[in-house]
Amino acid sequence: MSQVPHAPTVDDPFAAARFDFSVPVPRADELGHVHFLAIGGAGMSGVARIMLARGIGVTGSDAKDVPVLKALEAEGARVWVGFDPEHQRSADAVVMSSSIRDDNVELVAARERGIPVLHRAQGLAALMHGRRPVAVAGANGKTTTTSMLTVALQGCGLDPSFAVGGELAKHGTNAHDGADDVFVVEADESDGSFVVYRPEVAVVTNVQPDHLDFYSNFTVVQAAYDAFVATVRPGGLLVTCADDTGAVELAARARSAGTTVLTYGFDPASDVVLSDHRQDGVTASVTVRDGGVERRMTLGVPGRHNALNAAAAYAAAVHGLGQHPDRVLAGLASFTGTRRRFEPKGEAGGVVVVDDYAHNAGKVAAVVQTAKQLVGDSGRLVVVFQPHLYSRTRDFAAELGAGLSPADVVVVMDVYAAREDPMPGVTGALVAAGVTAARPGAEVHFVPSWSEVAGRVAQLARPGDLVLTVGAGDVTMVGPEVLRILGGGEP
Repeated sequence: MSQVPHAPTVDDPFAAARFDFSVPVPRADELGHVHFLAIGGAGMSGVARIMLARGIGVTGSDAKDVPVLKALEAEGARVWVGFDPEHQRSADAVVMSSSIRDDNVELVAARERGIPVLHRAQGLAALMHGRRPVAVAGANGKTTTTSMLTVALQGCGLDPSFAVGGELAKHGTNAHDGADDVFVVEADESDGSFVVYRPEVAVVTNVQPDHLDFYSNFTVVQAAYDAFVATVRPGGLLVTCADDTGAVELAARARSAGTTVLTYGFDPASDVVLSDHRQDGVTASVTVRDGGVERRMTLGVPGRHNALNAAAAYAAAVHGLGQHPDRVLAGLASFTGTRRRFEPKGEAGGVVVVDDYAHNAGKVAAVVQTAKQLVGDSGRLVVVFQPHLYSRTRDFAAELGAGLSPADVVVVMDVYAAREDPMPGVTGALVAAGVTAARPGAEVHFVPSWSEVAGRVAQLARPGDLVLTVGAGDVTMVGPEVLRILGGGEP
């Protein structure tokens, strides 16, 4: 299923992909024993969990001994830390993460044996045969929207299968093999793989420039979303946000191509209209007008952006899957969040610490704005941000800095490389400069040494402050360390 990559274009936005996402995906029960490369990843572990629940033999390797490996072992998988060609010898097929490089010894050995090698999304699509897929895509909000939709459907009495890029706080897992035929999936656009699911209902929260290391420019990004919409099944539904310019343009193109579209948002022209958003601490409420009927939606998560995420889930559940609005709203009211999405980590010395996965400019701006509103005049907002990927830092340092600039104090860490090699001259200092450019005189600190960050933050924080750690990398470990120091531990 692999292909030779070349430069992506509007006509072929997935040309840079290492896989041919246009080929039919086999049924999961036809794969035999499946070996996972980078099995500890959020998306990969979810696919492995569902395969295990279906009785499929699963093994896997990962570079790090992350906690989910023990959970997968308890569920029946055999896993290893580190890569060795022998690990895949008993496998009939391999499922791999995009983070795996072509010279990985297990991948090389699998290809030499000639067994099928599937991308993670293809492995997930293999589990969807005979199901009603609902795919949630977008630059921002797709994890939370997917989670909200799952919980809303459960509130309606359904038992949907789901695979989410984060752990649902209510259930303590990122994936489940449900008894009903609905399958809710977070559809990742970062590598073009979101075209494999062929959803009955597709949700696009927003279309914004991101992952330019793969797509090269925003025009190609837009073409990729067009290709995703083109995979919606005949008679299916596309749900889009009327408040996002990219999504509005996508909806117009989709309608012209004959796709049924339903919109949501604060824009009065939306099909599902939001108004009167109110915030009370970490809870919120908003009026939903649908078909001329107004209902009040209550949420246990803060922020206008989460009201939009909930509206997307509502629209998909009611108009895409035929659920009753009142039951959907009751389900959404029970949503308690997703791990690493504005997740409280604790309080020490009068300082509250919250962690969030935001890593692109839109996400960062939304979470900082929400946190700033929560703090109000009662204290300060101290944001600790770790840039994710050298390419994203290079391309969006100014936008990231602008998103961070409303905070009272900003601490910028160095870049979390993830799958990339270092780029000369690209460091977290670019983002720190972006903060200053957006708000001259802002208090911003660039702390390149990871080990020094928690101590510096503990020195900067005062009683009454909210410390918000932000990023997709190991910045998530900074918050607990700050709490330990503030609680009397040694810096």
